[in-house]
Amino acid sequence: MPERTPKIAYLTAGAAGMYCGSCMHDNTLASALTRLGVDVQLIPTYTPIRTDEEDVSIDQVFFGGINVFFEQQIPGYRFLPGFMRSLLDRPNLIRWATKGAASTSAKSLGALTVSMLRGDQGYQATEVTKICDWLSKTVHPDLVNFSNVMIAGCVPHLKRELNVPVFVTLQGDDIFLDSLPEPYKSRAFDEIRKLVEHIDAFLTHSQYYARFMSEYLDIPPEKFRVVPLGIDTRGFPPAGLVDESRQEATKSIGYLARLAPEKGLHVLVDAFIELSKRESMQGVRLEIAGWLGDNNRSYAEAEFAKLREAGLQDHFRYIGSISRDEKVTFLRGIDVLSVPTTYHEPKGLFVLEALAAGVPVVVPAHGAFPELIEATGGGRLVVPSDSMALVDELETMLLDRPMRLRLGHAGAVAVHERYNADVMAQKTLDVLSEFFARNEK
Repeated sequence: MPERTPKIAYLTAGAAGMYCGSCMHDNTLASALTRLGVDVQLIPTYTPIRTDEEDVSIDQVFFGGINVFFEQQIPGYRFLPGFMRSLLDRPNLIRWATKGAASTSAKSLGALTVSMLRGDQGYQATEVTKICDWLSKTVHPDLVNFSNVMIAGCVPHLKRELNVPVFVTLQGDDIFLDSLPEPYKSRAFDEIRKLVEHIDAFLTHSQYYARFMSEYLDIPPEKFRVVPLGIDTRGFPPAGLVDESRQEATKSIGYLARLAPEKGLHVLVDAFIELSKRESMQGVRLEIAGWLGDNNRSYAEAEFAKLREAGLQDHFRYIGSISRDEKVTFLRGIDVLSVPTTYHEPKGLFVLEALAAGVPVVVPAHGAFPELIEATGGGRLVVPSDSMALVDELETMLLDRPMRLRLGHAGAVAVHERYNADVMAQKTLDVLSEFFARNEK
């Protein structure tokens, strides 16, 4: 690492008012790197970010969602005077204009995605020049990191302007890319493969995702660096106290994630209905929290209807999106957390949050989950998308309080000591330092 304070430009993608795991991770990491003495600029793209911690991003948005959309749709829009375009990049205006954009599926964004990946060869060339000029003349970073590959189309231009190392953090990019219709999906892959040679390294949070994305995007394995996920544990009970604060068995199951098919709410609902039929599980409750977008409202309402039809209207509760303090309270009020995703989860932020509160988890045996469970000892794995396997494991967990407390305690110690934000930041800095040193030679 250079003797002077390193400067990092960290570009993160806003999610139009939605609590987004990637945004939250980026914000947590930027804040922790700052505590280590690193000069970090967390730079929103598309829209301002939303996080349940202190927002450390700058009050400016690049590739503003309004301008990017109009550039794609209106011929000659790029010739609009700069001051007018700047007005449309005001964070408050973008928040208002895109408040429903999180409901827009990737299927309707195919052409825009390909254009963005083409960088200064796409319709958003003016935006590419704008951010590259700003980084070159204002920030002067030693390294630039992008929070996903879809916003990295400007990398070739950026490398010509700055000649600094460029990283891309992959944290669920495949989910978006898989939802693109043809021919946009194939075109997007073609553009990403062109970008790979310009990107110095790719960061992932698990060995699983590094292996998967290496094959998925045809990226050389040697370009990957794995930095385990971490969370800000401030505000959570100390690891040594969480087991003492756990209630007597209350038979309460929690779900903390977006209410969406890919997060597996329907799998958990089916399991909960079956579980409630068992004699040993009378009085069992399901507590649901998380962001619900308009595009998934009918899905969620159908699941709630299934619960009511099963006569469980008094045994479940949906409390909506919750603040950080409310999250800690929510987690401390449940006995076990289960988010049975149907896709291969690349991060598992909610797993670490539950464990930080001393709550064991039951999750599918795919994606990053096996690594997280092995590393923390804080839960159990079940066959993916198998409601009955989930029923059996949840019943075992709820009936065996000593085991539940043992798993919760082990998980809490692991997160507070090894998977906290400061450890994640130091490990990230260790990786980045290798490239700082290379660039100084």
